[in-house]
Amino acid sequence: MSGLKTVIQRRKYAHFSEAEKRTIIEDYLQGNQTKKEVWKKYTCQSADHGLILYWMYKYGYIPHTNQNSVTFVAQQKPLNNPNPKQESVSDFEYLQLQQRILDLEKQLQESEMKSIAWQTMVEIAERELNISIKKKYNTKPSKK
Repeated sequence: MSGLKTVIQRRKYAHFSEAEKRTIIEDYLQGNQTKKEVWKKYTCQSADHGLILYWMYKYGYIPHTNQNSVTFVAQQKPLNNPNPKQESVSDFEYLQLQQRILDLEKQLQESEMKSIAWQTMVEIAERELNISIKKKYNTKPSKK
């Protein structure tokens, strides 16, 4: 991929193959540079005249519903992440959190099942043995 970047960097005109256009778009979407900086990096020109945005619509990086809004693209742009290792750590942390959520949901389900089993057992005992097991909330404690 680095060979492709050196070929693109030497160009001084705006005719690119689809792969080169996608490379430029993905470089911009990484969030390390502005569109102007990315365009200058690949073409040595100061303005892209909307080509990067046009290519993003054309190749489906952003939907066609609001083509005139540049702020929509800015909202889709990820935050700057100068350390790529940090991104992989956050992916790992995300997976750990997903696993933690699954574990907690399983514990909650088990707890609910125990609660239902306990309530059923108390109801059966009260009915069969004809005794009151459940606490009555409006009673005074016994004096012994």
